[in-house]
Amino acid sequence: MFPQTRMRRLRYGKLKDMVRENTLTVNDLIYPFFVDETTDKKIDVASMPGVSRWPLAQAVDAAREAYDLGIPAVLIFGIPKTKDAEGKSAYGDDDVVQAAVRAIKAEFGKDLIVITDLCMCEYTDHGHCGIVNFETHDVVNDLTLPILGKIAVSHAKAGADIVAPSGMMDGMIEAIRSALDENGFENTPIMSYSSKYASVFYGPFRDAADSGFCFGDRSEYQMDPANSDEAIRETELDVLEGADMLMVKPGMPYLDIVYRIKQEFGLPLAVYQVSGEYAMIKAAAANGWLDEEKAFYEACLSMKRAGADMIITYYAKELAMILAEK
Repeated sequence: MFPQTRMRRLRYGKLKDMVRENTLTVNDLIYPFFVDETTDKKIDVASMPGVSRWPLAQAVDAAREAYDLGIPAVLIFGIPKTKDAEGKSAYGDDDVVQAAVRAIKAEFGKDLIVITDLCMCEYTDHGHCGIVNFETHDVVNDLTLPILGKIAVSHAKAGADIVAPSGMMDGMIEAIRSALDENGFENTPIMSYSSKYASVFYGPFRDAADSGFCFGDRSEYQMDPANSDEAIRETELDVLEGADMLMVKPGMPYLDIVYRIKQEFGLPLAVYQVSGEYAMIKAAAANGWLDEEKAFYEACLSMKRAGADMIITYYAKELAMILAEK
């Protein structure tokens, strides 16, 4: 008890650094970016200051910016030239993500980890994450699974190091694992978006990826923000189906989920600091209400403290520079 015990004794100078429980490093970061097949120049995303759509011809340049800062991995999202009801432009050998992956791997080889988002919403003209029954406006789970398998195989063929399915279809990990194994990609890991909530914080991403939905919303297949036990059940199923790595999305509003999943399963765990989180900090900083660098650093450190091993953030490049100075 006070005065014998004084907690402030360990909060000075280098001693404070020595007893720090959690540390954020550049090796924790994954840089997500958008590759746009419809343009030949960078397009700024208005709702995400500092974020752009990169033309396919500059995909290597986007990856190099991360590589030069020591960021070990990138996560690629594609915007295709054409969309249809079945997302056919998601799995062709020469489609946007596949072409970007081949170019990046040819440039950096094993020195940069390439992760591909594996979903259909950017490739469907209705904006949903699977095959739709237009009479009932339902996303048909079981018809979507083989397409997800085809997308995964096409990404692996192009050279993706990790595939990351985000559609929240039941059975998607088993379908993808089986497709990869049957095509000789048994060593390709799956990073499952195992706890992806139906969140308002995705809004700016839909501007960036041109993936807004034309009817309804995604609450019938993404998780209810009110639930946490459901995240454990959902994650357990993904683990049993063959997920190698797990993810919680969004980040800061769901740190309780991050903690529970890390404690329960112990697998490598990523947290996605999503577009809305990024945009809010950027907006507050632009108004002088927050210190931008300190806010992003604290937010990402909170994810490490909760149990994250990897952090996907649009601020990865800036964070890498901040960390290099610490």
